[in-house]
Amino acid sequence: MNSMYVSKVVDLTNPKKNVIYNMTHDEAVNVVKSGDVEAVRKIDGQFALVSVEGKTIRMARSIGRPLRYFIAKRAAGPQLVLAERIDTIFEYLKKEGMDNQFHPSYTRLVPAHYITKIELLGCPDPNPVYSRFFTPQRNKFKPENIEQIATDYIGSVYNEIKKWLQFRAKTGPIGVTFSAGIDSGSIFLLTYYALKELGESPSRLKAFTLSIDGDGADLIQARKFLSDLNLELFLEPVELKYEDLNWKEAINVVEDYKPLDIQSATMNLSLLQGIRSRYPDWKYMIDGDGGDENLKDYPIEENPELTIRSVLNNLMLYHEGWGVESIKHSLTYSGGLSRGYMRTFSPSDSLNFEGFSPYTLPNVIDISEGIPYIEMTNWDHEKLYELKGKIVAMGVKAITGMDMPVFPKRRFQHGTVSLSDFNRQFPEKEIDYRKAFLSKYE
Repeated sequence: MNSMYVSKVVDLTNPKKNVIYNMTHDEAVNVVKSGDVEAVRKIDGQFALVSVEGKTIRMARSIGRPLRYFIAKRAAGPQLVLAERIDTIFEYLKKEGMDNQFHPSYTRLVPAHYITKIELLGCPDPNPVYSRFFTPQRNKFKPENIEQIATDYIGSVYNEIKKWLQFRAKTGPIGVTFSAGIDSGSIFLLTYYALKELGESPSRLKAFTLSIDGDGADLIQARKFLSDLNLELFLEPVELKYEDLNWKEAINVVEDYKPLDIQSATMNLSLLQGIRSRYPDWKYMIDGDGGDENLKDYPIEENPELTIRSVLNNLMLYHEGWGVESIKHSLTYSGGLSRGYMRTFSPSDSLNFEGFSPYTLPNVIDISEGIPYIEMTNWDHEKLYELKGKIVAMGVKAITGMDMPVFPKRRFQHGTVSLSDFNRQFPEKEIDYRKAFLSKYE
């Protein structure tokens, strides 16, 4: 009976958003079709790729590009619908008169760093099979070689920025979403230096910093960071009103409900809306997302599920969550930054910017996962948090010759608005965010 089924694949993704440096899109799709994990790892760039071979579909993505799917049922057989967004899938099903099959939790996000293989065989279709294509070697560096670690790590970020400038963002202005923290600060300085090294004018660059009702510490920090380096002319504050913040709108854009991600996305969305209102044709944005995950710089004590041992003993825990074989892994959302990156991608994409987060690329993560964190910190939280500033500043100095100011860590959403306005804007409980997300489909 199953041999009578006809399978259909509807791909609603936009391959033009992929940034692949060493092969064409079609060549990359054929590499994914082969199922060869080592060959897929050699695809250089950020991508979301789909190959179809009969009833076998293989999908692969890097962190920087989302790829979702939904298996719909027709009388003739299963139909796979692929898109970047949940609501795109829903709108397609509505148009086809199949929206009665839909619930957002039935959609699936392809996890980053795996080939996801599914077989469209009929009822029931089997579970996906995952094959990891990116497995960085952990602890490959010697702890005493911190200067070399810093140079290699920031050097890898710098190489990715240069490639992006040479082959993607070749013309036009470039904006940095700039809090002057370690990640956005390093990205600004590396981009500034790369433009000069490539013979381009650094005047292409702007550092955009958000301030709500004149409050928030980021703008003060941004001014100090740039003035210390005599680069303050690159700063452009984006000063908005409290009424411009809308966490429910951010939920609709990001299609998730995790409080920290929605808080960050709310500020990011407002900042980008402010930029777009000033510059209708601006295209390229670059940011520091992924830097915290790479150097494991999150306050572990704030998450009751985590210990420093779980963070340092598990490969790419902050990038992928607990892993595709874990009961904690969400099929709907994936895990870690593989899931959370929508806080950055979706606001940018919704406003027709092309964003770039060099810290999320495998070539960069490959270096950061090789750092011997346990030996360098001896399981000490504070030493782990201090390590990031030390490595990044040292690496920026080695690559650019500039002394990067390093300020204490502060989340993006906490640096743009007063504490009272922050507490007034955002609900305390995750259930409120969940309800707001699901209300879109009621």
